[in-house]
Amino acid sequence: MPAVAGWARRAWDHDLAWSFRHSPVALLAAFLTLVCIGGAVLAPWVAPQNPYDSATLSLSDGFTPPAWTEKGTRKYLLGTDDQGRDVLSTILYGARISLGVGLASVLFSALLGVSLGLVSGYLGGRLDAFIMRVADIQLSFPAILIALLIDGTARIALPREAHDALALYVLVVAIGLSKWVDYARTVRGSTLVEKGKDYVQAARVIGRRPLAIMVHHVLPNAMGPVLVIATINIATAIITEATLSFLGVGVPPTQPSLGTLIRVGNDFLISGEWWISLFPGAALVLLVLAVNLLGDWLRDALNPRLR
Repeated sequence: MPAVAGWARRAWDHDLAWSFRHSPVALLAAFLTLVCIGGAVLAPWVAPQNPYDSATLSLSDGFTPPAWTEKGTRKYLLGTDDQGRDVLSTILYGARISLGVGLASVLFSALLGVSLGLVSGYLGGRLDAFIMRVADIQLSFPAILIALLIDGTARIALPREAHDALALYVLVVAIGLSKWVDYARTVRGSTLVEKGKDYVQAARVIGRRPLAIMVHHVLPNAMGPVLVIATINIATAIITEATLSFLGVGVPPTQPSLGTLIRVGNDFLISGEWWISLFPGAALVLLVLAVNLLGDWLRDALNPRLR
């Protein structure tokens, strides 16, 4: 217990923790992020309705407006869609998919980009030139186009049933492969700086293998920028997933994400059912804004020039 208490005290007194406690924007962004994540994780328990359970749906309840309007009902706080699904429930369940895809794709792209950046910067030579030229070529294409190409290739290569079953994994790989360059270039630059320092030379002298030097010595000193990029890229990945789903090439309709909900609601905007797309869109904006604000705070907190 004394050791745990000492660790907690050191963490509380850390510069990063002090900066977080004294930043109202970071505190508000963290609160909003926790609310969004908590609502998504606890959706089966806090959602008024299970939108995937057809036994609880009624087409006669379709297009019910929000509760505070003239024709609204307290049963559906934010109204219903064309299938009679509670919009609040679909937002909570849809956020689970959007957050899951965003976090998984960022983890995948970070692992790939950090690995390639370490190898490229530490070994150098033709391998470094090859990896960086591939990165330069990819940078000439928009990330959304790369994701569309990968998803389209998977649709052609896989049978329709198999693609529907693997749609989430395909989406994670597609978004992840479109973002690895950010990590690779950043880690490569840090590796080029770190590998010439005395502690790396000392590790070579005592006979440590290159892989051990990269993982145990160089990588920890290059993780600061990676954490910042990862935090910001979570918001970008969520937007990319929503865009793909809005275009109809993301997750299948049976697993609606926030992008799918916005696309469905967009079909009924002209007829006056504005709430079907407005509330999922507002939830997406709130989530992305909160994550972006956290990323901006973390970038500033880890920047020694601003201390």
